[in-house]
Amino acid sequence: MAIKRVKLGNQGLEVPIEGLGCMGMTPTGGNDIYGKADESAVIATIHRALELGINWLDTADAYGPLLNERLVAKAIKGNREKFILATKFGFYIDDNDNLDWSVINGRPEYVRKAIERSLKNLGTDYIDLYYLHRADPAVPIEETVGAMGELVKEGKVKYLGLSEVSPDTLRKAHAVHPVSALQTEYSLFEREVETNGVLDTVRELGVGFVAYSPLGRGFITGELKSPDDFPADDFRRYIPRFQGENFYTNLELVKGIQALAAAKGLTPSQLAMAWVFSKGVTAIPGTKRVKYIEENAAAAEVVLSQAEVAQLESFGTAVGDRYDSYSMNHLNV
Repeated sequence: MAIKRVKLGNQGLEVPIEGLGCMGMTPTGGNDIYGKADESAVIATIHRALELGINWLDTADAYGPLLNERLVAKAIKGNREKFILATKFGFYIDDNDNLDWSVINGRPEYVRKAIERSLKNLGTDYIDLYYLHRADPAVPIEETVGAMGELVKEGKVKYLGLSEVSPDTLRKAHAVHPVSALQTEYSLFEREVETNGVLDTVRELGVGFVAYSPLGRGFITGELKSPDDFPADDFRRYIPRFQGENFYTNLELVKGIQALAAAKGLTPSQLAMAWVFSKGVTAIPGTKRVKYIEENAAAAEVVLSQAEVAQLESFGTAVGDRYDSYSMNHLNV
């Protein structure tokens, strides 16, 4: 059965209900994200995703930096028209390809520089969905999105997206140029968008919602047993949710998900993904392996009863912040 396709926003973009997050497919800053990645295995995963109908790839210039976009380009070479490419910009990358996570640049002139660089790295002359990775607090969102809108007029970008912005910022941006997608972390572990007005606002405005990290950065898979299960350079070591007592408290949530998944003949990941889809939104789980792209694809076919949804939500959400203290300041701006 072909994977379900849905409209993302009201501007004409149609995507599979499930995309493929590419962040973990390359190191960033010399450090592995979610463990080491094998390039041939990663490319095989992207090819398998396409066979399964998951032709929506999500990357960013900051991943690597730039290495991720280049890897995606290698994987889709000769088949560009079969894929929906989404990439993001905003974290500052200088002319020597050095990334500075501490600087977000939303100035119109940087928007122009970033798109040209991404087009080159992705080996294409247009991006299907172009996101602002984080809002620049020093630049009015109207200026940044206005510059992004110029790219749509020029045919370099088809649709616009934002990531991790507040309802107020989304409203201001959408008034300047229609926003097709808002990307924010959302999972059984992380449900703040249900209470801070984000989900209500995207529905009111007709903006598509894209859930990233729908598996709690791998926590919900059930494969993690202790805070020491990560390589020394795995960035999850710096996330409070994965540290000390927080880790073990959150592990108890996973046990509840595992029990219900087993009763339904599913993996915990499939059940968690099915819960996200039950909310009427799309998701972009990341993986580097064919086995898991196949497992994730099957989750799109799972239907949960209202009682099952309620039972899953009764387990509660994760304790501990979802990023380090510095990165938390860039959320919901």
